Amino acid sequence: MAKYRTSDGKTYPLGASYDGRGVNFALFSAHAEKVELCLFNASGSEEEERYQITTNDNNIWHIYLEGLKPEQVYGYRVYGKYKPEEGYRFNPNKLLIDPYGKKLVGKLIWNKAIFGYDVDSPDKDLSFSTLDSAPYVPKSVVIDDRYDWSDEKRPAYGFSNSVIYETHLRGYTKLHPYIPDAKRGTFAAFQNDTVINYLKWLGITAVEFLPIHAFFGNRHKKGFITDNYWGYESYSFFAPEQSYLSSNSINEIKDAVKTLHNHGIEVLLDVVYNHTGEGNQLGPTICYRGIDNLSYYTLSEQNKRYYYDSTGCGASFNVQNPYVLSLVMDSLRYWVKEFHIDGFRFDLASTLSRQHTNFTRESAFLYAVAQDPVLKKVKLIAEPWDIGHGGYQVGGFPPGWAEWNDKYRDTVRRFWKGDTHQTAELASRITGSSDVFNYNNRDIWSSVNFITAHDGFDLNDLVSYNVKHNSANGEENRDGSNSNWSWNSGFEGETDNTVILENRVLRAKAMMATLFLSFGTPMMLAGDEIVQTQMGNNNPYCQDNAITWITWEGITEYRKEFARFMRKIIRLRRKLKIFERKKFFTGKTIDKSKYRDIAWFTEDGTEFTDGNWHEENRKSISYCVYSGNHFIMCIFNANYHELNWHLPSMPAKYEWSLLLDSSGKFDASQSISSNGVIKVPGWSVLVFEVKK
Repeated sequence: MAKYRTSDGKTYPLGASYDGRGVNFALFSAHAEKVELCLFNASGSEEEERYQITTNDNNIWHIYLEGLKPEQVYGYRVYGKYKPEEGYRFNPNKLLIDPYGKKLVGKLIWNKAIFGYDVDSPDKDLSFSTLDSAPYVPKSVVIDDRYDWSDEKRPAYGFSNSVIYETHLRGYTKLHPYIPDAKRGTFAAFQNDTVINYLKWLGITAVEFLPIHAFFGNRHKKGFITDNYWGYESYSFFAPEQSYLSSNSINEIKDAVKTLHNHGIEVLLDVVYNHTGEGNQLGPTICYRGIDNLSYYTLSEQNKRYYYDSTGCGASFNVQNPYVLSLVMDSLRYWVKEFHIDGFRFDLASTLSRQHTNFTRESAFLYAVAQDPVLKKVKLIAEPWDIGHGGYQVGGFPPGWAEWNDKYRDTVRRFWKGDTHQTAELASRITGSSDVFNYNNRDIWSSVNFITAHDGFDLNDLVSYNVKHNSANGEENRDGSNSNWSWNSGFEGETDNTVILENRVLRAKAMMATLFLSFGTPMMLAGDEIVQTQMGNNNPYCQDNAITWITWEGITEYRKEFARFMRKIIRLRRKLKIFERKKFFTGKTIDKSKYRDIAWFTEDGTEFTDGNWHEENRKSISYCVYSGNHFIMCIFNANYHELNWHLPSMPAKYEWSLLLDSSGKFDASQSISSNGVIKVPGWSVLVFEVKK
C-alpha cells in the first residue's frame, strides 16, 4: 500500500512544491508515454516507493502527494520511444533528476549504467542499455524555500559605478589561512570577516562567481580525461553545486549573499544555459535527454541522431522551444527572487539568441528577457560569441545589455606589448568603444572592459610568457588560445633578472591603470591584484589545485605593494567621478564653454591630427576630459624611454596636480604648469587634475 494519498495536483509551478500539507510534482515532457515518480531514502541509496503519474495536461505531467514533506529525495523514470535516429532517447532504466529540482543529494559516479546506450556495443548510441543508473546518479530533494531577508541592506550600483571582480568560489578561499578547513571553498567562506574586509578594502562593488549550478566534468567527451574545475558543464539550473556548500542547507548561499549585500557588495553569477553536461549523443542520460531529447536540445536537421552545436560542448540547448525557454526564465527569476542575485553573465550568449540556428536581436530569448519585470532590475552581461556561424556578436545585443569586450582586451594588451598601429584603436577602446556600442541609445557602460579573465593568461603570466604552457591539462598543449598578445619581457617564465622583473611590473601596472581609466564597466580577475600566477597555463579549466587557487599565504612585499596600487587606482576611479557618465563622448563643446567633452593630445601639446592617428610607430597618447568644472588628463606612454611632454595650455586661473604615476618614477620636483614640459617615464600612465 502506498504511503501517501495521491491526487492529480497542478501543472504549475513546475518542479516539486511544498505547500505545508504535501508536495506537488510537475514535469514537462511533450513526447513521453509514461512517467514514474520514484521516492528514495534520505541518502538516495534505496528506492522506497514509486508512483505512476497518470495526468498530463498540455505536456505537463503532474501529481500531488499529501503528507510528503521537505527533504524527501526523489527522481523520475520516463518511458517512450528509443529511436535516436528520430530524436527519441527515452530509457526508463535511467533515473533522472528534476530539471526544476532545487537541491541534490549524492554524487555522480562514472559508470556505464549512466549512459542510455550500451557503451560496449559497436552500435554505440543506437543500442539500448538495460542497466539501472539509480545507484550512480544524484537525486533531487524537495525543499522549503522560506528565508528571512528582513535585515538585508541590498546595494544597488549602476553599471556606471560598478567594479566587477571575477572569481572562482572554490579557488578563492581553498587556501585561505583564516577560514576553517570545513568551510574553505564554499559559500560559507564568503561570510568570513577577513574575506569581506579584504573585498571592501580593495574597493570592488561586485563579485562575479564562475558557475555555481550543479555540474560535472568533461569525461564523457572523447579525449577528455579530467574534470571541469571551472563549472561550465551544468546539469541543473536550479540546484547549486553540492561541493560549494559546507552544510546540508542551500540557505548557506542566501546567508553569504546577505552578508555581502550588507557590506555593500553585489553578487553576480556566471550562468551556462547554452548547453548542459549531458554533451553530445555519446554523453550520459541524467536529465533532459531522458525526459524529452527532442524538446530540450537542438537536433541536426540532417539526422536527428546528432545535435546542432554552436557551443563546442556537444549540443545546443533548445531555448527556441517555449517550455525550455520557460525553464531558463524560471531559473533566472528563481535566483533573483529567492537568492537576491544582482545580475548574470551569460556564457556563450550568442547561442541563446539564435532563431533557426541564426543569431538575431529578435530572438525569443532576448524578447523574453526584455519584457520580464524581475530581470529588468538586474545586471545582464553577455559573452557575445559562440563557435557557430555568425556567432561573433560583440556589439550585437540590444540596449540594457552589457557585453564582454574582447576588442578592448586585445587592444590594451597589444598597446602595452609595444605593437604598432595601436594608438587610434586604443583611443576608441578607452572611450567605451563607441564604434561598437554607440547605437540605438545604448550607454557607454555597455562595454565590459577587461584585460584578463578566467579564460586566458592572468596578469602575471601576460607579462611573463610568450606562449601557453598547458601540458598539465593532458592535451599535449593543444588546448587554449594561441593569440594571447603577451610578451615575457625577454625571458620565458620565472626569473630573478631585475631588469626583466622591473619591466614586467611597469607594464602590469600600466595595463591595470588603463583598465580603470577607461570608460565603460571595468572587470578584473581575482588574484591579479596580488600578481597571482597560473604558471603559464592559459586554459586551466581542469586545474583544481595550486595553479588556480589563490595563494594567500607567503605573499611577498612586492605582491602586497601591487595590491595597494590596485586599491589606489580603484579609489581614484571613484573619486574622479568622470567615469560615472552614461552617454558616449561627442567631441563637442559643453556648458556653453570653449572646452569639448574630450580632446586628444600628442606629446607636443597639440591636438591629434589625422596624420597623428595613422602614425605606425606612435606608442603614446593622452586624453583630456572636461566635466564642467575641472579637467582630467591621462597620459599613456608605451615607449621604453621617457618622453618630453608639453602640457596643454590652460588659463592662468587653473593649476595642475598629479594624481597617479603608475611607474613610481615621475620626478615630483618637476614644475607642472600650463604649457610646461614634463618628463613622462617609459611604460607609464600619468593622471593629472586641473582645477580652478
